[in-house]
Amino acid sequence: MAHTVELATEDPGGTCALAAVLAGELQRGDVVSLTGELGAGKTCFVQGAAAALGVTERVTSPSFILRRDYEGRVPVTHIDVYRLESLHEVLDVGYGEDDSVTFVEWGDAMRPLLPTEHLEVEMLLPDVAATRLEPGTEVVADERRHVRLRPHGDGWLRRLDRLDRALAAWRKG
Repeated sequence: MAHTVELATEDPGGTCALAAVLAGELQRGDVVSLTGELGAGKTCFVQGAAAALGVTERVTSPSFILRRDYEGRVPVTHIDVYRLESLHEVLDVGYGEDDSVTFVEWGDAMRPLLPTEHLEVEMLLPDVAATRLEPGTEVVADERRHVRLRPHGDGWLRRLDRLDRALAAWRKG
């Protein structure tokens, strides 16, 4: 889909806040596909959205157990497919078997299984190569993140249009 919303956050708190705003549009059965490099903030995004959906327990990465389920006002399923070797394994962990809001880390690896209507959230690290440091300057971790929202399906396009003002705080450029 051609419509992409370009956003930026300054730190993990901003990433969580952005996710909380988006969570206001989430409903049972929704799938959010998270993509991006290791350490780009995918789990942080899920933490912010889950908290906004009423999850009170600590949300952690399901990298080694593949799936975590959380209870809130809306149930949340958090799947990480990074270590899976086949699409069949995604089905084995129960993907698509409930009516929770499902967050899929590395969702691009299972694109054929994503529903027509879903939101793709791409998390990007800042371009370190573009940063020039003076000799002897200490490198400090940059917590900024670029976030691209790609709505798949007319339903998600309408939802992002409704969020336009709320997303303005994170709009790039």
